[in-house]
Amino acid sequence: MGKKYILWDHDGVLVNTERWYFRANERALLDEGISITENEYMFFMQSGMSVWTIAEERGISDASIKKGKALRDKYYQEYLLAEDIEIPGVAEVLEKLKHRFSMAIVTTSRREDFELIHRSRRITDYMDFCLTSGDYAHAKPYPDPYLAAVKRFGAEPEECIAVEDSARGLKSAIAAGIDCVIIKHEFTRSHDFTGAWKMADSIRDIPHILDPGYNPCT
Repeated sequence: MGKKYILWDHDGVLVNTERWYFRANERALLDEGISITENEYMFFMQSGMSVWTIAEERGISDASIKKGKALRDKYYQEYLLAEDIEIPGVAEVLEKLKHRFSMAIVTTSRREDFELIHRSRRITDYMDFCLTSGDYAHAKPYPDPYLAAVKRFGAEPEECIAVEDSARGLKSAIAAGIDCVIIKHEFTRSHDFTGAWKMADSIRDIPHILDPGYNPCT
């Protein structure tokens, strides 16, 4: 069955935000007296568990954890406004692909953060729709986000391609029966990508992967 739909992950694929979300969590946890390493954070990221499980295990109260997460969200939005989160090649790749595929974003990002990121960007102009946290029952690595996108398109999983950069996202796509291309990313380099359909060095490789006859000069 031919591929007709591209389901894009967001953070790390279309915008370079993952490291800043880690920094926001790192700062907020440190405010509670808890330090975490990047490797520890990666463990939780791959498993789909909240890094705030560490706070729970150390006896931090629910009220303090709620306050800490609110601070995390505040720090993250500060980073989104202050830091360079552009990924080279995104706009031109989407421009090329829009003529051949229907596209959507499938992310576990909060809607508030997503809208802040795209307030002055045109990425969403290329999408038929965007699904964020709250638009499905269970987040990645569960299949729910991708199944929701497939249903909204009125498609079959075999007609879709997911583009991800994390093991959690890959597991979600596989569980939904969708072939998944992994874009290599420095922040998720340690993840296990067993089961990926294809691997890409950057987003600029995606048109060629989907169409080996693609000519980037046309």
